[in-house]
Amino acid sequence: MPVLPEYDLSGKTAILSTSGGKEAPFLAQALAEAGAAVFAVGRTQALLDAVLPSLPAGSTGAVMDANQPDSAKNVMAQFDQSHDKVDILVNDARSAYAQPLEDISASDWDAVQTRNAKAPFLLSQQVLPRMAHAEYGRVVNMISELAERGMINGSAFAASQAAVLSLTRSLAVEWSRFNIRINAIGTGLIDTEGQSLESQQEELLVRYTPLRRKGNPNDIGPLLVYLCSEYCDYSTGQPVYVDGGLNAHP
Repeated sequence: MPVLPEYDLSGKTAILSTSGGKEAPFLAQALAEAGAAVFAVGRTQALLDAVLPSLPAGSTGAVMDANQPDSAKNVMAQFDQSHDKVDILVNDARSAYAQPLEDISASDWDAVQTRNAKAPFLLSQQVLPRMAHAEYGRVVNMISELAERGMINGSAFAASQAAVLSLTRSLAVEWSRFNIRINAIGTGLIDTEGQSLESQQEELLVRYTPLRRKGNPNDIGPLLVYLCSEYCDYSTGQPVYVDGGLNAHP
């Protein structure tokens, strides 16, 4: 991915955390191609293993189970073994879940909120004071466009996304005085499998999308790099949607 000089991340260190989904390897690759050293964090070993091959040889990472006490502290202890600063935090908090309201157990609800909302909160709690000490930081929270929309069978997932959006806005206000910018990227349907346009348009939700196609990781990577760069200096607390116009529908 070509990178404008203004968006160059050379010399920056990024933490990218994922709770699930197939886009995290592409996000990690975009950061690395822009010059950042990336430390990957996965909710499970399988998610971590999916990200690491997208990074340069020698890149490291850790598993973080937000159900465990001190999970974020333990991740940062592992981070400190190979890095001495953190400039960028990307939280990919979009572990999908869809069930009718009456079929959602209390434990399922708690699990979704832990994966998607508690994990970014815990990492932010560890990372933001470090950024404040350095008087520099960029945070990007990946969310679904359901943070601001409703969908049948989507109440638990949508609530977790709305929580992360609210966290983004609140932390942006709280930490802006330390030269920290905190924004969100909201996504719609993203194709990571190379699905043909004809096949995509057989899906009802694709036909409802104004651009009549799914997005692909290349639609997200450049925006992520910009929001993680020093050049992103006057935007904070903002969600930017890359969803083919889906969120523009009433």
